[in-house]
Formats: sequence, structure tokens, C-alpha cells
Amino acid sequence: MGNRLSKIYTRTGDDGSTGLGDGSRVPKDSARVAAYGTVDELNSTIGMVLACDDVPAEVREALTQVQHELFDLGGELCIPGMAMIQDADIARLETVLDGFNEPLPPLKDFILPGGGMAAASCHLARTVCRRAERGVIALARAETVRPQPQRYLNRLSDLLFVICRVLARAGGHGEVIWQHERRPRS
Repeated sequence: MGNRLSKIYTRTGDDGSTGLGDGSRVPKDSARVAAYGTVDELNSTIGMVLACDDVPAEVREALTQVQHELFDLGGELCIPGMAMIQDADIARLETVLDGFNEPLPPLKDFILPGGGMAAASCHLARTVCRRAERGVIALARAETVRPQPQRYLNRLSDLLFVICRVLARAGGHGEVIWQHERRPRS
């Protein structure tokens, strides 16, 4: 573990730069900082899901594990050349996703974000996850990034979608189906 923070402000970022985990300094609006900053935002939105009272224990356990892995992913993105997310992490997401998805009825239509506070919060996390994935893709165009972070985020967004469905049902709210037939086609 690195240095412990005893003093929160350092004033070193007042010039618009920030320190990476390897000690180098980059602009705060760099693709790397944007990528790991959005991963941090994603972790916070998952925390909002977990703050809801009606989250089933198995969902809570899965999302807590994801939060730990997102810290690992943020570390990998913050330290150029670091490898934290592994293929086994992606495989675990797929196993968890399959387990949650198996009992759900097949989707025939799109669903709207909603279905109670926990499900709606999870929909927000899902969209932030997609933004984090786009940020990693943008970073990979400019710098070397292993493929595992992008694959992890892609699979995580799928898992979060399935968890949205689970939470909408668990909370008793159900899914809100997009009524695409409400408008005449032109």
C-alpha cells in the first residue's frame, strides 16, 4: 500500500495537473485521468445502489466484489504498465451474470430505466459503466492499455443491466417496457 493520506490538500494540482501512481504528472483532463476518474464515478454509483435497503444479499455480494475490482481497475489505469484486472475477473462476471439472468424471462422489448430506486440507481451505474468503457477505448487509442480493462467494463455493463432487471422484480416494481408502438411510423 502506498502512502497514507494525512493531509488531504497538497496544492500540487492547482496548476491543472495531477500525479499518476508512478509519480509522473499529467494534465487533469488527460484521457488517462478521464478514464480512471469515470471508473471512480462508476464505483460511486454502485455505492448508491448498495445504499438502497431492498437489495438482495446475492446482488449486494456481487456488487461489493465489483467495487473492489473497480478499485483495482482504477489502479491499473492510474499506473501506466500496471496489470490488475485479469481474465479470471471477466470470467467471474460472466458466471455471475449467467446466474442472475437464467431465471429471468426473455426480453421481447426494451425496458426504460426505472423499476424502483435500487433498479433506477443500477441503470445509472450501467450508463456510467458504458461511459467508462468509452473512456478506456479513447485512452487505448492514445496510449498502451491492455485489453482486459475494456473487456471487464463491457461485461460489467451487461451484468448491471441484468441486475437492474433483478432489482426491479425484487423491489416489487417490475420493469417498465418501452412502448414503441405509441407513435405511428412515418
